[in-house]
Amino acid sequence: MRAIAPQLSLVEQAYEAILAAIADGRLAPRARLIQDELAETLGVSRQPVGQALQLLRKHGIVSDAVRRGLIVAPLDFNFVRDLFDIRLAFDAIAAHHAAARNAALAREKGLAIVKKGKAAIKTGVIAKMIAADMEFHFFLYGLSENSLIAEISEPHWHYLRRLMGETLLHDETPEDIWAQHEAIMQAVAQGRPDEAENLAREHISTASRVMLKRIRENPHDAMK
Repeated sequence: MRAIAPQLSLVEQAYEAILAAIADGRLAPRARLIQDELAETLGVSRQPVGQALQLLRKHGIVSDAVRRGLIVAPLDFNFVRDLFDIRLAFDAIAAHHAAARNAALAREKGLAIVKKGKAAIKTGVIAKMIAADMEFHFFLYGLSENSLIAEISEPHWHYLRRLMGETLLHDETPEDIWAQHEAIMQAVAQGRPDEAENLAREHISTASRVMLKRIRENPHDAMK
């Protein structure tokens, strides 16, 4: 007998659908979120949509607006800066330990993940590219054998998914991102901890510079 795959609840499905629409640009910063319209579009009742919106609000992706109800939250410069600072530390540690502890597994499975990520680019589907990016980073976290990295960083990936969408839509090309991923994985697979760490730092630092520059230059999308 095969194990029964867990099914997402209606709230989880609504959450994923709304977040995906924000990440791929269908719902822009400051766009008004009307519960009845979202429920009709998603083909569900108002209740799961309302709960999903409150979760998105908790994660900083949706915010209150005076006399407008809920809107897609503007990007918060300080929060994004701080989030990338945390990612810089986590990803650098993960890459270093991954190379020191699991180079063989990186050779066995890691390069296939890079190949999968490059294939996602060809689809042109933002959601698939984001999913591939997440798979790459969580694979590195697993290789590091530090369980706290994935556990502590996981709650922030809701917001990071939005930032990935912004980046893919407006800034770095996916090819550049995956060239950086491939270099990191090659260093890990070759058992070079210091090189892997430095490449991971450079990767996150580049992403941070690009995103913060975008927020500065697009004040309408940013929190004032």
